[in-house]
Amino acid sequence: MSEAQQTTQSLILKAAMQEFLEKGFQAASLRNIVKQAGVTTGAFYGYYHSKEALFEALVGEQYDYFMDCFCQAQRDFAKLPPQEQPEHLGIDSGACMHQMLLYAYQHLDEFKLLLCGAEGTRFSHFIDEMVEIELQGTHDYLKVLADLGRPAPPIDERLEHILITGMFNAFFELILHEMPLERAEHYLAEMRDFYTAGWMKIMGQ
Repeated sequence: MSEAQQTTQSLILKAAMQEFLEKGFQAASLRNIVKQAGVTTGAFYGYYHSKEALFEALVGEQYDYFMDCFCQAQRDFAKLPPQEQPEHLGIDSGACMHQMLLYAYQHLDEFKLLLCGAEGTRFSHFIDEMVEIELQGTHDYLKVLADLGRPAPPIDERLEHILITGMFNAFFELILHEMPLERAEHYLAEMRDFYTAGWMKIMGQ
């Protein structure tokens, strides 16, 4: 790609970011984006074949990083010897969430789009996807506890879903409010302790 093409693409992405942040994906106007970028519609389609592809170009990398990091933390925990898993509860996931927080602070606009402006795209269920992964991880861990002879009392699936959804919403509130990073890190550590203690209580551990 030539320098001129890179400049044009940068102008399109900058205009798109502003339009999507202000209006969200569904209400955003491709015509406005093209106008603000100072390019023709024909020139735009030389870079992106649709509004969806343009949105993907803005947030796809950040989405993939978050999901890969989160899923890897789940896999790493599951690979631990069963007898070691209770000792690591909340530790590995806490380190992952801290890493994700730092990354999100480097890409605040992209995460605002993922969290608040993605309706109508494949990213609109971002938090729901993380909740489902966490639910499966929780169920796998409950099986581990049972195999260790430390079974948890029955947990209502609706309560499970509510608690896990609340945990992720609380995490993303740190990002959406753009509080100073040091304070956000402190809150995240407090949240981790809170949720870990709560889950241990519910699981009878």
